[in-house]
Amino acid sequence: MAIAGLMAAALAVVFLRAGSPRLGAADWAAVRFSASQAAASALASVLLAVPVARALARRRFAGRGLLIAAMGAPFLLPVVVAVLGLLAIFGRAGLVNAGLAALGLPQIGIYGFHGVVLAHVFLNMPLAVRMILHGWQGVPAERVRLAQSLGLGPWGVFRHIEWPMLRGVVPGALLAVFLICLTSFAVVLILGGGPRATTVELAIWQAVRFDFDLSRAAMLASVQFLLCGAAVLLAARWTAPGVLGGGLDRALSLPAPGGWRRVADVVAIGAAGVFLAWPVAMIGVWGLGGLTSLPQAVWAGAATSIALSLVVALLTGLAVVALASAAARAGVLARLAEAAGMLPMAASSLVLGIGLFLMLHPVMAPSRLALPVTALVNTLMALPFALRLVLPAWREAEATQGRLADSLGLTGLGRLRLAILPRVRRPLGMAVGLAAALAMGDLGVITLFASDQGGTLPLQVWRLMGAYRTDQAEAAALLLTVLSFAVFILFDLWGRCGTEA
Repeated sequence: MAIAGLMAAALAVVFLRAGSPRLGAADWAAVRFSASQAAASALASVLLAVPVARALARRRFAGRGLLIAAMGAPFLLPVVVAVLGLLAIFGRAGLVNAGLAALGLPQIGIYGFHGVVLAHVFLNMPLAVRMILHGWQGVPAERVRLAQSLGLGPWGVFRHIEWPMLRGVVPGALLAVFLICLTSFAVVLILGGGPRATTVELAIWQAVRFDFDLSRAAMLASVQFLLCGAAVLLAARWTAPGVLGGGLDRALSLPAPGGWRRVADVVAIGAAGVFLAWPVAMIGVWGLGGLTSLPQAVWAGAATSIALSLVVALLTGLAVVALASAAARAGVLARLAEAAGMLPMAASSLVLGIGLFLMLHPVMAPSRLALPVTALVNTLMALPFALRLVLPAWREAEATQGRLADSLGLTGLGRLRLAILPRVRRPLGMAVGLAAALAMGDLGVITLFASDQGGTLPLQVWRLMGAYRTDQAEAAALLLTVLSFAVFILFDLWGRCGTEA
């Protein structure tokens, strides 16, 4: 009820303040750019992910498991760090332009539409690879063995087995990446390159920070909410069900043809690995030397971000435990609890932020509550991911241990500590760690509320980039990366600790 009430209140304030939406030419341009860059980013991410996922599905090599696990790293990587890494390679003073200048060739620019798409592909292609790879791994082994017994070649296997699987998986991957890119803020803030490359999210921020036109910001937030809601509904409607049927859960071994197909698989895996590792490696190499020269504001921002991530982790853990315990039961309450946990998917963090800003502005200066509001919004945005991770394990624990706990009279905290928590601790630790890492690297709501002084570590990195203090920005980005992965690993290890017993 609290989650649904907070969401409803924030969105109601936005809609009431917006009034009758009257979009100007600049607003329509922002809507078109938002949709076009999200569509291009989703299409490029998925098209590049298909050959990589296929190669990983049918090839076995040393380090394959580590590479697949590393595909999840860009999701935890703070967006401002990813963009800074891409600038170190493709920026005006980056390695690529330095090489082109040495050869006497014209330089390339990363700012604008193509730069935004490049950054979104870097951040979201690994997610698409994981989603499509799960589709390949879900192909029943019996279908592959039947194809082999019938003498089907690579084209026959693709036509009768792989293509039907892709028809069921690719639409969901496309729409997931489209929704993520539609609500992107930090990428467009840094790489947008001017009024022609402005999304609705960025227009909301500009309306508040530069023009202080709260009515226009509310109107744009309403448009963004409608776009996100339409994308979520489209995802639910468009994603096709599986058509390959079930199997006996035998180990799958896809055919691994040789020749040029083997070379193509090696190139796909190698190119994806270099593309994902190169920007992060550049931040590590160039930022290491500047750690000792960071200004005091960066260290203060790091302390603030650590405190913020721990608060978000605590709030997310408490909320997901409450929601999962209700959703694991049967009846109306279970459906309402699950729906409440997934509700934040229909809104972006900046839309919720502008709603809370409008609620607080008549009462006090919103900057006084910058950190609490940022923590609250980050908690809400992490809930859908956390609930999807924890709820299946919680339901299984109730199914296997619930009757025994009932017969022993275990209720409340005793039931949670002895019967449920040992079996959900691993996904709970991962979910809380994910929420903490995302909060550590968030550069969104804090830009609406923060004053010119202080702020979180991502905000300090962005300020250093704006002041052209690149060396210090790269060092601060390295510190942010280490802290983000550290908080995730800390909570993930907590989840794994003791589960073997």
